[in-house]
Amino acid sequence: MNRKLWTALICAGCILGLSVGFRQALGLFLTPVSEYLATGRETFALGMGLMNLLWGLGAPFAGALADRFGAAWVIALGGLAYGAGLAVMTLPGTGEQLLVGGVLIGLGLSGSGFTVILGTIGRITPEKHRSTALGLASVGGSIGQFMSLPYTHVIIDGYGWSSALLILGATACLIVPLAYGLASKPVEADTGPEQKIGEALRAAFAIPSFWLLNAGFFVCGFHLAFVGVHLPGFLSDRGFDPWLATVSLTIVGLTNIAGSYACGVLGGKYSRKNLLSLLYLARAAIFLLFILTPVTELTVMIFSAAMGFLWLGTVPLTSGLVGHIFGTRYMSMLFGIVFMGHQLGGFLGAWIGGYAYDTFGSYDAMWWLSIALGIASAAIHWPISEKPVAVAAA
Repeated sequence: MNRKLWTALICAGCILGLSVGFRQALGLFLTPVSEYLATGRETFALGMGLMNLLWGLGAPFAGALADRFGAAWVIALGGLAYGAGLAVMTLPGTGEQLLVGGVLIGLGLSGSGFTVILGTIGRITPEKHRSTALGLASVGGSIGQFMSLPYTHVIIDGYGWSSALLILGATACLIVPLAYGLASKPVEADTGPEQKIGEALRAAFAIPSFWLLNAGFFVCGFHLAFVGVHLPGFLSDRGFDPWLATVSLTIVGLTNIAGSYACGVLGGKYSRKNLLSLLYLARAAIFLLFILTPVTELTVMIFSAAMGFLWLGTVPLTSGLVGHIFGTRYMSMLFGIVFMGHQLGGFLGAWIGGYAYDTFGSYDAMWWLSIALGIASAAIHWPISEKPVAVAAA
């Protein structure tokens, strides 16, 4: 890989570290914000659910714009919207500010999150290095999660939740200058006849594997949003001090660094859809063991380490499948559509988690639902065909 590609990879990793990393740290605000506003946990959870939903709904459009005009300005606008959303959450209100903030953060993530970043990296990377490059870029999100959680914990303790959100918003605006590391207009990575957007969409929509990818990735979003948003509250209910939630989510980010890179490398050597099936099955087993064993500081850390290794490993594998099956010309847009399924799952995982807790007083039903969905996703990925789709002439 040449110097230009390494520069793009470093900028991509830093952007994902800020956008995806800070998004994961927002779960630390669940308890203090909910207690301050006296709204129950559902309102904050709904705001985080809207963040995931708008991230998903905006991803195909942001990806299409990046495919057509280049990624830098899309990423920069995403960074500005992200910072604005965090600031809006600090405004006075009875909870509506959390919903508006969630919408703005979600739109920001659609421009500065996985779909635009990985689509750009996938397009400028040769096929033989693509899976590894996607894994390396995804590692940036893992490092960001690892670093953002103690950072967020410290500023919440030092300045309170409201000032902490403003500090995070200002830090997120660093995405804007980093976007210029991906400023060059994408070049055509595929050989063969030119393909129009409509032809790419028809080719994707016509095969079952595309919809199976959407359905399977839905489960990933559900798992990540539920654990990321509600694990701090779950531990608080069990009487643990707030530091354990910070440490557990930090461990997720730390082990995720190794997991994302490993999945990227393995995806270049073995069947990506089979690896995804095994990954989701392993998640279901981890959830099951966690709820069947006594919850102690040790078991929480073991759970976090195991989940972290599988946390974002789905991203290089799924995005790599999209690029391999459909080509890289419209990879950002097509991965954005698949990612929309992921974020629909994220919306439900965050919101239903809060609704279930306020209704039943516990998260028991959510843990069992997460197990069932993990098994279902493993089954869904198994019949996916990895055969590339022929490119139609324009």
